[in-house]
Amino acid sequence: MRVSRCILPLTAILLAGCAIGPNYKRPAVEAPTAHRGMAGAPVASEASSLGETPWPSLFNDAEITSLVETALKENFDIRMAAERIEQARAQYGILRSGLFPTVNANAKFTAQRGSSVGSVIFVKPGTNLDVSYTDVGGLFSWELDLWGRVRRLKEGARAQYLATEDARYGVQTALVADVTFAYLKLRELDLELEIAEKTRKVAEDGLRLTKLRRANGVATGLDVRQAETLLYTATSQRAATERAIEQQENAIQLLLGGSPGTVQRGKALGEIAGPQSIPAGLPSSLLERRPDIRQAEQQLIAANAQIGVAKAQYFPRISLSSYVGGQSRSLSALFTGSARSWNFSPGLTAPIFDAGRIRNDVRYSEAVQREAELNYQKTVQNAFREVSDSLIAHGRLQEQRKQQELLVEALNESARLSNARYRGGLDSFLQVLDAQRNLFSGELVLAQLQLAELNSVVQLYRALGGGWQ
Repeated sequence: MRVSRCILPLTAILLAGCAIGPNYKRPAVEAPTAHRGMAGAPVASEASSLGETPWPSLFNDAEITSLVETALKENFDIRMAAERIEQARAQYGILRSGLFPTVNANAKFTAQRGSSVGSVIFVKPGTNLDVSYTDVGGLFSWELDLWGRVRRLKEGARAQYLATEDARYGVQTALVADVTFAYLKLRELDLELEIAEKTRKVAEDGLRLTKLRRANGVATGLDVRQAETLLYTATSQRAATERAIEQQENAIQLLLGGSPGTVQRGKALGEIAGPQSIPAGLPSSLLERRPDIRQAEQQLIAANAQIGVAKAQYFPRISLSSYVGGQSRSLSALFTGSARSWNFSPGLTAPIFDAGRIRNDVRYSEAVQREAELNYQKTVQNAFREVSDSLIAHGRLQEQRKQQELLVEALNESARLSNARYRGGLDSFLQVLDAQRNLFSGELVLAQLQLAELNSVVQLYRALGGGWQ
């Protein structure tokens, strides 16, 4: 009862205590009113931002959805991020426990024999000094957090835990984008393979016709060699594309956490359509949506809390300890009144001289906090840049792709006319070869632009913080 009467007033003092160090306040960041690259479009509300779109609805392709779902379950980076969260949660629990007292049970048996002819001169030689006894009790200890040192440690650990959560969201966002990128690249390679195969068949027909014309004395040996050039170019491109396809499939399987193997196909590249509109939303909404910004802010909160931990070292540390138990030479008498024992030991430790250690510890914590604040501001500005770059890329690539489609149409017509003139004997095979080469190159570039345009949608979606909600 006496111990309780001592502890209760001290508990009231503890609860009334304030935490040393600055309280966190989010740094002011000047956000633009609209993202650059929106081409004069009205500012969309946060709810209409592309980043709020569920990732399965981005392209509405069942195969992409299936791949992403598998990756989110089996990808090694996602699973490692989950383990890092468990580590941070446990660390938070460890530091949070410092706010509460600890109670430990203690039991020991001691047997000893002293010398009757040793250092104790007042003992008659031959006296039996053998003794054995049992000690059982409970030990209570508690550090009074008057200055908020433990609370600041808890605050920092909680922020680190939340930062680890946001880091996992960042990994998830990146994974959704990486799987989508990889699958779109695979479908683009499939399209390149189709183009190469189509060109190879055209080249085979052309070579067969040219050999026939040479046999009839109409074409020359040079025409035959030129026809072979187009055939070998297409055949070489087909082999290179097949190699790239197999390697791309292996890369996708790694993202899925599996062994190298084939990947099931869904829609063709030309059938995969992005959203009809791509609203970017309010720039200020990125502060809450992007995982990397949230992570940087939590790291700043943790660094801010460490300043309080460092400054609390200037003040005394007060701890309470108490022991209640019983000690007896006989087990039967261990719990009797005469065997009871207790002690209460409050303690205080205050710094007197440490050669500037605490002062430099505070300076170090403040420098870390300033660096974390700069990192937060840099992360925010980088987010604005990524959104702007993605908007610009999407608009320009869309325009470039449309022009390339017109070019391919013109090249198709040019190849048809050149072939007709060659068959009619009006032109040499050189014009046909140039037209077919230009068409082959133009179709490959168009496939690459289609991929780049779809990738720009994915990049914008990722830049807006989509993919983890």
